Amino acid sequence: MTYSKIRIEASSYCQLRCPSCPTTTGEIDAAVGKGFLAYKNFKRLIDDNPEIKTVELSNFGEIFINPQIVDIIQYAHYKGVDLTAKNGVNFNNVKEETIESLVKYQFKAMTLSIDGITQETYSRYRKRGNYDTVISNVKKLVEFKKQYNSKWPKLTWQFIVFGHNEHEIPAARELADKLGIKFFLKLSWDDEISPLKDPDYVRKEVGIGAATRDEFEHNNGINYKVKVCKQLWESPMINWNGDILGCCINYWGTFGGNAFVDGLIPSLKSESMSYAKAMLQGKKQARADIPCSSCAVYKTMKSNNLYLDLSSDE
Repeated sequence: MTYSKIRIEASSYCQLRCPSCPTTTGEIDAAVGKGFLAYKNFKRLIDDNPEIKTVELSNFGEIFINPQIVDIIQYAHYKGVDLTAKNGVNFNNVKEETIESLVKYQFKAMTLSIDGITQETYSRYRKRGNYDTVISNVKKLVEFKKQYNSKWPKLTWQFIVFGHNEHEIPAARELADKLGIKFFLKLSWDDEISPLKDPDYVRKEVGIGAATRDEFEHNNGINYKVKVCKQLWESPMINWNGDILGCCINYWGTFGGNAFVDGLIPSLKSESMSYAKAMLQGKKQARADIPCSSCAVYKTMKSNNLYLDLSSDE
C-alpha cells in the first residue's frame, strides 16, 4: 500500500496559550514532545516516497515558528507536492517573506484560527495572540495573491464558537466575505470554558442541528470528530521527529516505527497500526497499548456499537 497524502507536524511548539488546548496543558508532551520538522528529514521523506502528492503540515503547534518552513515550502513546490495547513494556523508570528512564499510557491490551502473580531474577544481564548496583527497578516497574504494573480492558498476562516464570541459571528462572517475567505464555524471541545449564551442561535448558525459536541453525539450516535479516524487509511499522521501517530488528535502514544529511520511504508505497516484499523472497524477488541483505546472518538464507537464504515463519507 502506498500513500498519496500524509500529515507531518511541522512544529509542535505554539506561542499562544489557548486554555483547553493539549499543547498548552502539556498533555501532548509525553508522546508528541516539542520540536520542529527538519528540512533534511522532509526532503528525504519526499525523495524516498515519490507517490506522496499532498502533505498537511499543521497540527498541535504553529507551523510558522519552524525556522525552516520557507525551505520546506520551496522544496515541496519544486517536487510538485501540494502543501496544506487545514488543521489551522494562528498566523500571529509570520514574516512578510514567509507570507509571500505561501503565494509564490503555491501553498494550496490554509485554515486561519480567528475566534473573534476584536482584541478583547479574540484574546479571551487565543491568549498571547494579537487580533490586529493576525488581520494585518491576512491582508498582506490577500494582497500577495492579487500581485501574483494566484488563487493559492485557498483560505478558510475558522471561528470556534464560545459564549463570549457568539455575538460576533455575523460581523466575522461579513469580514471574511470581504476578504474573499471561506467562513467556517466550529464547535468548541470545552463547553465549560465559556458556555454558550444562546444555544438556539448557535445551533442555527452552525447548521448541523447541534450547538455543542455533546448534543451532536446525542443526536447522531457518533463523535463530532469521527472522520479523523479515516486518516489512518487516507492521510496518516507523522510526528515532527518521524514517529507514527496515526491521526491528528492522537497524543496518547505512538504506533511504533519511525518514518525517518525505518522508512514510511514499513512504519505504517506496523502490527499496532493494523490492529488499530481493525479496532476502529469493530473487528478487534480494544487493547491498552493502542493509542485509540484512550480516545473519546473510539470510546463513543464502542459504547454505541457504531464502528467506522470505510465505505461511508460520514
